[in-house]
Amino acid sequence: MIVSISVGLLALLSLSIPVGIVLFLLGFGVDLFLSPFPLIRGLGNMVWSTSDNATLIAIPFFVLLGEVLVRSGVAARTYAALDRWISWLPGGLIHANVATATMFSATSGSSVATAATVATVAMPQAEKLGYDPRLFSGAIAAGGTLGIMIPPSINLIVYGFLTQTSIPQLFLAGLVPGIGLAVGFIVITAIICMIRPELGGERRVFPLAEMMSALVNLIPIILLFTVIIGTIYKGWATPTEAAAVGVAGAFVIAAVFGGVSLAMVTESILGTVKITSMIMLVVLGASFLNFTLASAGLGNELRVFLDGLGLSPLMTILVIVGIYIVLGFFIETLSLMVVTIPIIVPLVVQMGYDPIWFGILMIVLIEMALITPPVGLNLYVVQGARKGGKMSEVMLGAIPYVIAMLLMAMALIAFPQIALYLPGAVQN
Repeated sequence: MIVSISVGLLALLSLSIPVGIVLFLLGFGVDLFLSPFPLIRGLGNMVWSTSDNATLIAIPFFVLLGEVLVRSGVAARTYAALDRWISWLPGGLIHANVATATMFSATSGSSVATAATVATVAMPQAEKLGYDPRLFSGAIAAGGTLGIMIPPSINLIVYGFLTQTSIPQLFLAGLVPGIGLAVGFIVITAIICMIRPELGGERRVFPLAEMMSALVNLIPIILLFTVIIGTIYKGWATPTEAAAVGVAGAFVIAAVFGGVSLAMVTESILGTVKITSMIMLVVLGASFLNFTLASAGLGNELRVFLDGLGLSPLMTILVIVGIYIVLGFFIETLSLMVVTIPIIVPLVVQMGYDPIWFGILMIVLIEMALITPPVGLNLYVVQGARKGGKMSEVMLGAIPYVIAMLLMAMALIAFPQIALYLPGAVQN
């Protein structure tokens, strides 16, 4: 059964069929060929019960929040402000790429949206100031991946929904690894540029007065993140309600900076509808596929297979990490999550591992998939913003950051408290 489903998944994806449709087709296939029961009769109830869930309302709110900030020009102001604060480091403006991506990750919840935002603002600067296109582009692609780790993360919401895990605890668990990755990206950039200064461009130092005045453009984003996360952990709002508050805050920030217009609102809403529709189709398809796989006994079959290998729990986790790395070369990130969660997560929990910890480990591995060819979405987003040059330059530039993600994955396996300390501290 495992082989049949894997082959079917790759074959359908290779035909460029939309991922949500692929998941439904796989569910129909499992029902038709691998189950003695007429599982398709549960399709209507499964689709309705999945979509009729208040938790999922947070997704369009967080998408709209990011759309408003991007289209109102707040991104350009944030980038310019961070340039004044951290471009003195070896690597210059490359650090502003990572820092801006980190700040927008704390509001947008989407990795691709974050990468697109920073790339649109930053790439003209790279060409103007003569930066090496490989490292500059790779830093943008890698920084964009933080959008699915640092809360509020749409992928963590989907993971929490599919595994019935606390979304606020997942948000807390993603903070330290997310910030750790951002710091790691900055450190590895500085090291590379100290060894090869020609890659980093000019290091710029600005007057203190100019740096302080730039804070005006940073404070609103920091306040917005604090309001969203603070209201959740103070118990004043659910993630969905906090997302709605965040949207209101984003409109206020856009209005203060003079970025609100009918065209901006229209484009933001249209962008939100498109992205949310894609995500919901994938989630609905995944729910139906999960139902058919569980009913057909795939979980038991996988457990018997792994038990037969005689691996220790740690070795099993390492095998799972290897599987995610390989699948990440060929399957889009959200699809990789929703297809593997019903198979892998029950097995991991049965071995005694914390589902919150594994969710963060999975996100790190999913982040790697965003910047590894041939289907690394962030690579294509950044290349599209460059309007020239070779795709191979972006791929080469992302390699140092892939190494940083691998190190973070190993650190999470060796020291689970990196992810679990904050949720435990807040709960106690």
